Amino acid sequence: MTQQDSGAAALPTFDPDSAEEQPAESLAAMIGQIEGEIAELQFPRFTKDDALALGLELVERGKEGNLPIAIDITKGEQVLFHVALEGATPDNEGWVRAKQRTALRYEEPSLLVGLRGRAGGGRIEDNAWFDQSTYAAHGGAFPVYVRDVGAVAVVTVSGLPQVADHRLVVEALREIHRSMRLG
Repeated sequence: MTQQDSGAAALPTFDPDSAEEQPAESLAAMIGQIEGEIAELQFPRFTKDDALALGLELVERGKEGNLPIAIDITKGEQVLFHVALEGATPDNEGWVRAKQRTALRYEEPSLLVGLRGRAGGGRIEDNAWFDQSTYAAHGGAFPVYVRDVGAVAVVTVSGLPQVADHRLVVEALREIHRSMRLG
């Protein structure tokens, strides 16, 4: 069983929150799916206006779904967009920062960092060198990649299960990417 992600191939049913054993193929497929998202979501630019459009797209999606989320877009040390929707808690702020630090450090989506850790048979969090007070290898933070430049910012959502946080960010990035191609 798979869930469809609009405009993309089926996302595997691997659940990083499950303690149950899951097929290695499911994990590998999900890693491949996220690698495909990175390849797909290469932007021609990313300005402050683009950050605002992305943030507002996430707010609109959050309000439509009555989602209790915190949203953050940061470029280097500068916060470009930050909001907590109804139902988000102070804990979401900590998760935003920890997931964001992970995406910045590895220049990859935080969910991918966590999944790659599992590909070796464990979890990245099981390694003594992975500081869980600073980093979180949970879905919801996705670098904004500018073509031929690399990661220039990070967009983060917290408040839903980690795969849902990730999907929400990817859907919004796709919409902004699509509007740039059409505009």
